[in-house]
Amino acid sequence: MFDFAMTDEQIKLRDEAREFTKWVPREMILEMDEEKIQFPREYLKECGRRNLLGIRIPAEYGGRGLGWCEDVIVAEEIGVASYSLACLWGVGADIVCEAIVKYGTEELKQAIVVPLLKGETFAAECLTEPRGGSDFFGATTKARRDGEDWIITGQKRFIVGAEGADWFMVYAVTDPGAPPHRRMSCFMVPRTKGVETRYIYGLMGVRGGGAGRLILDEVRVPERYALNGINNGFEVFMTNMIPERLGTAAMTIGSVRPALEIATSYTSRRKAFGQPIMNFQAVGFKVADSAMMMDAMRSVAWSTALAIDSGKASAGKIRRMVSQAKKFITEGAWQVANNCMQVMGGIGYTNVFPIERIVRDIRLSMIWVGTNEIMQHIIQTEWYKEHEKNMKEQKTREVELDAKAAFETEEKVYE
Repeated sequence: MFDFAMTDEQIKLRDEAREFTKWVPREMILEMDEEKIQFPREYLKECGRRNLLGIRIPAEYGGRGLGWCEDVIVAEEIGVASYSLACLWGVGADIVCEAIVKYGTEELKQAIVVPLLKGETFAAECLTEPRGGSDFFGATTKARRDGEDWIITGQKRFIVGAEGADWFMVYAVTDPGAPPHRRMSCFMVPRTKGVETRYIYGLMGVRGGGAGRLILDEVRVPERYALNGINNGFEVFMTNMIPERLGTAAMTIGSVRPALEIATSYTSRRKAFGQPIMNFQAVGFKVADSAMMMDAMRSVAWSTALAIDSGKASAGKIRRMVSQAKKFITEGAWQVANNCMQVMGGIGYTNVFPIERIVRDIRLSMIWVGTNEIMQHIIQTEWYKEHEKNMKEQKTREVELDAKAAFETEEKVYE
């Protein structure tokens, strides 16, 4: 993020995150991409040891107790080493822990949040099902009451960290006949009898994060493990969409940043026709466009973080801004990654440089935690609501009237 916008404390935090990213062993990154490592527990342990998990989680549970501005600062730096590592960093400490702190019992906070932020345990979020991902309310995983417990049956897939998770945050239908936003509950499910994970996916990128299928076969959990109570899972889901999507946006900036750094160094050294290829506009302009896009992406992430931290933005505006950040940044990162591969030519398509891995990794960003098409739908919906509200309150000049024939009302036909 922009150092000129940071406080001294924020710069210190950024430098801590940078030092941690420098610590990450090269062999870990390579072996994760080759899937020799399926879940890097030592990474999370070291991250916990350095107190870099749960940036926004209260200090009493082991977090830093900071805001979204600090979170996006750290997320960018965490993303630099590997998008796979960044995904694992965010899922448990940013998403699951926030939901438990806000909606869970003290028992769950002590059993899950405290050890997770120390890097001793891991938790995975379980949304997507084999039948679909974007259709959240169409989930087929069900839970039925049995005394003071609930019995959960169903399957989830594409679960980041499934192979290493000790706890699973599972959405299940608990009242099939209720309206969509009142039919589901969110349970914290330990790895216990009836819980099975399968590491079955040959992923294009973002490998080594233990992404797998979760199978729940008559799994018994106590009702007190339901976050926000029974049939109130929708509120948990809505809360999680902020760390899922803004967190993804911020760490995507960090994960594509090395591509631009590598491409800049390469094009300033590589010569053709007797001069560095950076001097050719076909090359230099792509690098310039990428640098411009990186700053634009940071601006969107930073302003969104400021909006949330301010407490002054409405829920609808935050929802729109977070969706815009996720869509704009992930599509911008994809453009940057491809520009960098292009200016490097054939060597960028090999494993001599990590550009090809970055391109493979970044492609996921436009799909997971809500496709960018879903983001467009949210942006559209919230923007029209804002516009209607502003028109009713007449907050701004009615510029429509600043036309010579503005009062030719018979020409303004809408039906």
